[in-house]
Amino acid sequence: METRLANSFRLTVNEKKFIETALQSDLRIDGRRPFDFRNISIKFSREEGSAEVQLGQTHVMAFVTAQLTQPYKDRPNEGTLSMFTEFSPMADPSFEPGRPSEAAVELGRVIDRGLRESRAVDTESLCVLSGKSVWAVRVDLHILDNGGNLVDAANIAALAALLTFRRPECSLGGEDGQQVIVHPPEVREPLPLIIHHLPIAVTFAFFSNESTVVVDPTHYEEAVMGGRMTATLNANNDICAIQKAGGEGVLQSVIMQCLRIAGQKAYDITTKIKNAVESYNTERALRKIKRHPSAVALDISGAGVNIGKNQNKPLKGDSERSNLTSEKSVTDQSMDIEGEAKSSEQQQTNKIDGVSKNFIGGPSSWNDNAK
Repeated sequence: METRLANSFRLTVNEKKFIETALQSDLRIDGRRPFDFRNISIKFSREEGSAEVQLGQTHVMAFVTAQLTQPYKDRPNEGTLSMFTEFSPMADPSFEPGRPSEAAVELGRVIDRGLRESRAVDTESLCVLSGKSVWAVRVDLHILDNGGNLVDAANIAALAALLTFRRPECSLGGEDGQQVIVHPPEVREPLPLIIHHLPIAVTFAFFSNESTVVVDPTHYEEAVMGGRMTATLNANNDICAIQKAGGEGVLQSVIMQCLRIAGQKAYDITTKIKNAVESYNTERALRKIKRHPSAVALDISGAGVNIGKNQNKPLKGDSERSNLTSEKSVTDQSMDIEGEAKSSEQQQTNKIDGVSKNFIGGPSSWNDNAK
């Protein structure tokens, strides 16, 4: 994929010779070592499913959308995942507007091959109704600035956007139970995609008859390189895809060396992506928290300010009142006990001929002579 054809005409013979001579001495014009990546910056917007990645001077933005469609006849229980790239003339003078160029198509295919053939995204979880309705996930890649190595930057942007994307939850309803109901986010929380692993693309550039190899080439190095190879691996060193774009053949020993380096770079990039996504999810959760005012009323005019230390310590006046109240309650309880005892004795003495007579008031005197 020759995306910097215009640079080969802009570079002079001396500039090309200088780059080649420096690479033979394991030096690069930006000060990096042969197998060093440029700084990676990952940013997210408030909209879910969008990511912005900056790899050195290369700037790529990715957007993820989804819609309900009919599945393919040979795969009725699986959703779809597709890649679309857009090369803007503002990113590079060699890009032309209109129909996507061969470079744009190849870029989308390299990233799509690494994701689909490795089954990184669980497409079966995108099925809503078998044979009738599935989710079709679409990833749009926009090249904002071409500073070299578009494949790696676009791959990181696509993975970061897929990790933060959430699709609406669906259910089946209607009289026959075959009607798909899409619930808005206010009713049910959207669901994230199920991603098993992260296939990371690592691009190598070959110079001087494939004898000199560097990783993450810049646009100046792409104008001088003789060939390029992109290896897509995950953090477990599983090879997902390999793309060799033009140039002369590469020795097997060189390919194995590139795969070992790519495995280490894939692990480091995977860690950066996961840390960035975790920070985004934490910020997203904090935005949804509803903060309520404190329900504790504080008296800032007096001694009620330090409620943390003095709330369990009674004051002097309060202790005296509490002592009086406790003594009064004990006296009342003793009087009640004595009254109950006297009333029980009266009831026992007033039982005549098996009939108990209850008297109200003080004790009465019996007169035998009364009629």
